[in-house]
Amino acid sequence: MQLKAGQNFPLTGDTVRFSAKAGAALDISALVVAEDLRVIEAADFVFYNQPATPGVTLFEGEVTIDLARVRAEAKAVLLVASADPAAPPAAGLGSVAASLFDNGSVTAEFVITPTAGETALICLEVYRRGAEWKARAVGQGYAGGLAVLLPAHGVEVDEPAHATPARDTIAGPRPGAHPTGPAPVEVAHGLERLWMIFEDAARSAAALISARDYAAKRLDTELSAAVADPATRNGPAAIAARREAQRRNDELIATAESNHRRDAEHLMREIADADRKLPPALASWTSPAWDGPPAPSDGIRLGELYAIERGPLRVPYCVPVPLTRPLWIDTESSAAVVPVVGALLARLLVADASRRTRMDVIDLSGAFAGLLTPLAPVLNGSVVTDHADISPRLQALADAAELAEMAYTSGNFVPPDVHRVLLAADFPHGYQASDALRIGSLITRGDLIGLSIVIVGSDESESDDSSVAMLSQSCRHLPTVEDTPLFDPWTASAWQLELDLLPRDPAHRARLLRVE
Repeated sequence: MQLKAGQNFPLTGDTVRFSAKAGAALDISALVVAEDLRVIEAADFVFYNQPATPGVTLFEGEVTIDLARVRAEAKAVLLVASADPAAPPAAGLGSVAASLFDNGSVTAEFVITPTAGETALICLEVYRRGAEWKARAVGQGYAGGLAVLLPAHGVEVDEPAHATPARDTIAGPRPGAHPTGPAPVEVAHGLERLWMIFEDAARSAAALISARDYAAKRLDTELSAAVADPATRNGPAAIAARREAQRRNDELIATAESNHRRDAEHLMREIADADRKLPPALASWTSPAWDGPPAPSDGIRLGELYAIERGPLRVPYCVPVPLTRPLWIDTESSAAVVPVVGALLARLLVADASRRTRMDVIDLSGAFAGLLTPLAPVLNGSVVTDHADISPRLQALADAAELAEMAYTSGNFVPPDVHRVLLAADFPHGYQASDALRIGSLITRGDLIGLSIVIVGSDESESDDSSVAMLSQSCRHLPTVEDTPLFDPWTASAWQLELDLLPRDPAHRARLLRVE
């Protein structure tokens, strides 16, 4: 089975083995993680200097998982490939071919081609789903290497970023640590429960769509057969055949809709239960999490996915943070999306309680002035309102990212202690062509300084300016026009996205935008 990013499949055996190959030398390791996708203790990181923990062993570059012996409280085993610290420095890992063996035979292969200089990858995830075990193709990369990947999963690393940590540098879980690497696949960490719900919803939707399509085609075939003979098409036999065809059609559709309704009701209960437990960045506005103490999250909620023709189910749509793949809000008017941007900023502010937040804002039209007033304590300098000041502000961020990259290359990298947010509104009006290149460089290196990027402007994917077009194409676009479908990554079923809006009530809005 040749896997695609996000694809999962059930495991049938008792033992699973993992290996990976690339053009450069690799180190293979594994992380045994709990529900929050962080290790419970230091021994849960399996690598060359600590080659075994209950149920998971590393031998000669291959990880073996004895599923029955994995600790009961473990949620998943993350399978990692990283650049060999003894190998000559390189721009990244290059293409990595990961293989999974289920009870001895090759079950699946997953080829990952990093594009942003990543030197560590979560290739695959072996995880519990109820009483069963499944495997998923992840492909999440970290330009900061193991020095960023490991703290994101609760392993404290004191060694330089280019080296695999020795045994005595590994401590217990570090609360509040989150991934800072690019996330080409949105299926990991604290987001996993919501993405599992989304996947289940997508597969149930696909089954309903398939049943409806099959029923329509079968009905058309049977009705055509019933009237094919002009001599008998109006006779009793033809009438009976048409009635039987319609009955079979109605029965099939009723069964499919009943199954989908059952699935949807179960998922709605699961979503409601999750919402009471999620950190505020992932929860609805009405969740009690917003009234409690700050709680760390590795993702933010963007809105809800739904399909009117498939019933009342609405699935939270969430993405990882920091937003190293920028969010691009498609709009011709910045003023029209102030509530959308406000909702994003409110969630970004609470996503990482362990780190300070600093925001750089470009707002040439002044559309966000009222929204930014209560956020003055976290603004990194004044809001850019003059086009002449755009390039210097972006260059300052690019310089910080370049310095972080130099520190990484020299072995002196320290994971960022600040969550930076760049809000670039009114794009591309007033921006120079070189500014698109600067933002592009931040996409590549921004994870090294903990940067989330939000762009507001019209979709420029077809721009005549190649640098602007490439930037637009590299972002995750959030449509603000109704009837713009999004397609899930598992079944390509169509969904509508209703973006979250900052509540209108002034008191509620002030509470959500509070800065501690």
